[in-house]
Amino acid sequence: MNKIASSPTQAVADVVDGSSVAIAGFGLAHRFPSSLIIALGELGSKRLTVYCNGLGQPGHATAHLLAENHQLGKLVASFSARPGVRESEAETQIAAGQLDFEVVPQGTLVERMRAGGAGLAALYTPTAFGTPIAEGKEIRYFDGKPYVLEMAITTDFAFIRGYRGDRLGNIQLRGGSRNFNVSFAKAARIAIAEVEEIVEPGEIPPDLVDIPGAFVARVVQSTYTMDTKTLPMRPSRAAQSARSYDNKLALTRSEIAQRAALLLEEHTYVNLGAGIPNLISNYLEGRDVVLHAENGILDYGSFADEEDFDPDVHDAGGWFVTTKPGTSFFESVTSFEIARSGRLSTVVLGAYQVAENGDFANWATPEMAGGGVGGAMDLAVGAKSVMITMEHCDSSGRPKLVDRCTYPLTAIGVVDTVVTDLALLRRVDGAFHLLEVARGFTVEEVVALTGMHVEVAPEVGIMQDAFDS
Repeated sequence: MNKIASSPTQAVADVVDGSSVAIAGFGLAHRFPSSLIIALGELGSKRLTVYCNGLGQPGHATAHLLAENHQLGKLVASFSARPGVRESEAETQIAAGQLDFEVVPQGTLVERMRAGGAGLAALYTPTAFGTPIAEGKEIRYFDGKPYVLEMAITTDFAFIRGYRGDRLGNIQLRGGSRNFNVSFAKAARIAIAEVEEIVEPGEIPPDLVDIPGAFVARVVQSTYTMDTKTLPMRPSRAAQSARSYDNKLALTRSEIAQRAALLLEEHTYVNLGAGIPNLISNYLEGRDVVLHAENGILDYGSFADEEDFDPDVHDAGGWFVTTKPGTSFFESVTSFEIARSGRLSTVVLGAYQVAENGDFANWATPEMAGGGVGGAMDLAVGAKSVMITMEHCDSSGRPKLVDRCTYPLTAIGVVDTVVTDLALLRRVDGAFHLLEVARGFTVEEVVALTGMHVEVAPEVGIMQDAFDS
């Protein structure tokens, strides 16, 4: 048996117009099967239905290349847009009605793929209940809890990216780059694996085969390597940047993260969302806090040195991170099993809005044609505690703490802690209590910038005192 394709061009030659293709790859540019994407772009097949986490960074050899070539008819993804990414051809086509878009929570996407690959028809998930994503879907209650019916996914093709592969189709993955590769391969009629190295059968030890050959139809040598030194990261304002309110500077983004880090309990498992939450990993040195990331890594460390990093070791926000004794890697199905099953003590996320009743919205604003759910819905529904870190007001000066969310909801009634650049609040007995304010601001000033009712603690502390002492 020989499953080696002579070239990426040969490997994708039967992807005809109207085919469905699952394309692995994480974040903006991490380990996309770029050689296969480029070959499909040159082939020119049209009206493709593409399943992916997100199309990746425009202008690079990511799945976004297919949108730029106008080859997509439908996109099923966790992200059609990301904060800071401008001039997205996919968003332009969605807004113009030229591209159908179905947004799917990240954990639901991989679980639907896993179900399809396992020969199952559908599944019930607690994720997305009470949000626009659940509208029109069957809701069923088990043990008093609501679950949403989601249909399994199978595809014509899957493009995956591996570390090593052999002629039997066995694939070895590496580090935090496992993510969607396993579930996508299993769901496809024809899975095509682009690998860095083709080896003889037996050179991959049996216990290091991540995808058995039965799930892989073709293996091809990668012909394109993205320069990891210039790998696009998630765009973000500088960690030391701070907003000004009434001509006074609030906490920097790093200081928000530093204050939030001190709220995390010892001996716990914690997930950090993209943006400000990612920065928290830099303030956990010596703490017994185990970090989890959706791409499939547990117990990682702080940000890696810019000149010394492993391209397969990164967090869910796309930042390269360090490992330490006890670090483990796994694929995204396992990652979301950890998330939904209640094993995470705290999930720290960003948000566009947080409501008085604990609802929050963090994946779409009115000006977006699509949006970016990512893994937030899955994380929020399974966590014991949900903490939001964000600036107190948006760039237009509108409060992010509101009486009712007007943006599409991520989860209902789950937020219990909010750390902003002006305040620390806890929700107790159905109401948010203002416990601390930023140095230089009065309680009255902070309350005036807050769009919800808050209870003021008898003694309000100063946020910076927590880490200045």
